[in-house]
Amino acid sequence: MCYFDQTRWSCGFWRWGHFRQQCTKERRMGETCGLKLVYETRQENDVCKLCHDIEKKKRRYDKMYRDVQRWQREGNRSATIERTCGEMQEVHGQIHRMREEHGHRMLSIGQASQASLFPSCCDPTGELSVPGR
Repeated sequence: MCYFDQTRWSCGFWRWGHFRQQCTKERRMGETCGLKLVYETRQENDVCKLCHDIEKKKRRYDKMYRDVQRWQREGNRSATIERTCGEMQEVHGQIHRMREEHGHRMLSIGQASQASLFPSCCDPTGELSVPGR
């Protein structure tokens, strides 16, 4: 049980930091035992990079959605609408995978409740729609 720093963001996401102290278990020189304990937790007031990336993807998706709505009103853009709807499905899938990754990290520490798995930036109930489908 060796000790490491930990960084925890306001959204609950965390990561291991630098090695701080070796435990007393016998092993070869310069090796850690493989079990990690928290030496010190550094709290970050901001959300993690993954949440920032999810927000960027959501903004991109929202812009594509507004564009498709506008193009449907204007007409004569069926190929552009079809291509953009395909891109929207890809972005939706990316957002879903990023939210899952965030949730899995939260579960891996065993301290998160289901309600806290998805912070406001990662609302799992926020369904993204594809216009015209």
